[in-house]
Amino acid sequence: MTAVGHDDPTALLDLLAQRFTQHPHRHPGIAWSEVRQRLDARPEAMGVLLAMENSGGEPDVIGVDAASATVIFCDCAPESPAGRRSLCFDRAALEARKENKPAGNAMDRAAAIGIELLTEAQYRALQAIEPFDRKTSSWIQTPEAIRRLGGALFCDRRYDQVFTYHNGAESYYAARGFRGRLRV
Repeated sequence: MTAVGHDDPTALLDLLAQRFTQHPHRHPGIAWSEVRQRLDARPEAMGVLLAMENSGGEPDVIGVDAASATVIFCDCAPESPAGRRSLCFDRAALEARKENKPAGNAMDRAAAIGIELLTEAQYRALQAIEPFDRKTSSWIQTPEAIRRLGGALFCDRRYDQVFTYHNGAESYYAARGFRGRLRV
């Protein structure tokens, strides 16, 4: 995990530009100048990207939303971000635990960063770019019907396949975190 200083936006921009250049397959047809222009127009996005970076997410551009022309950043760390693991799914799950409570929950941490957990479709689209979570897993957005029954969904990649699983929302594991996206 690379920690970027809170008072040095230039260091973060340099890191993002370097990552963008090193992984052109993640964003074919997108120029860094276009991304930089979007970031300059939305300076508040830099705080979100900094929080993504400092929690181990290694954010990078993965596309442009055709409808809104927004640039999409996503956590592209090879494994689920190290600074966002050992969390249960949401606040209700955290409050329901009587013993051995984790340090927090994925939904609140994502909101604090300024991102949302990936949907299953977004997670699968990310995995189509390159393999992620080959040793870890990541919580994903969960349909309310499943959540009402106490469950939550997570995904990972094993045997060169992407799998979606369920677990009790109150569960937490050292190898499970969450990934998020930011539109700029």
